[in-house]
Amino acid sequence: MKSSAHSNNKRLDTKGLRFVVHEHHASHLHFDFRLEMAGVLKSWALPKGPSLDPRQKRLAVAVEDHDLSFIDFQGHIPDGQYGAGDILIWDSGTYESEGDSGAQLEKGKLSFTLHGKKLQGKFTLIRLANNIRNWLLIKNHDEFAVPNWELMTVMRDKR
Repeated sequence: MKSSAHSNNKRLDTKGLRFVVHEHHASHLHFDFRLEMAGVLKSWALPKGPSLDPRQKRLAVAVEDHDLSFIDFQGHIPDGQYGAGDILIWDSGTYESEGDSGAQLEKGKLSFTLHGKKLQGKFTLIRLANNIRNWLLIKNHDEFAVPNWELMTVMRDKR
């Protein structure tokens, strides 16, 4: 794996926390949405990727937290390892939580604003009642919303 590890994973500033969306060509193409929070990357797998269309509610399956050094990772995870396949950064930037992100997560509704190259504006993650791991990622109606928005992958699937 090729990764740019950070020598110190603790962030000194609290504004401008980072996010990344990885395009992940594993056994099935999906996108990994990660928010820097509490010294780790809180992570969700998005089977259909994110959307800028508020009508498209995207399933977001909570997965294990990742080390902050993974925020810059791009490369290949070898066959036989968890998540085997190619990973590329699809989007990245900073985000602002609308309140205490830890408390919001506990309650099952996290509201935040993304400042990325592709993803901008207000979003909400809402936990589904039937399963603690299943959430919905929803683009809020704001000036960055794009009706009928279509996701474009960066990598070609080699399969």
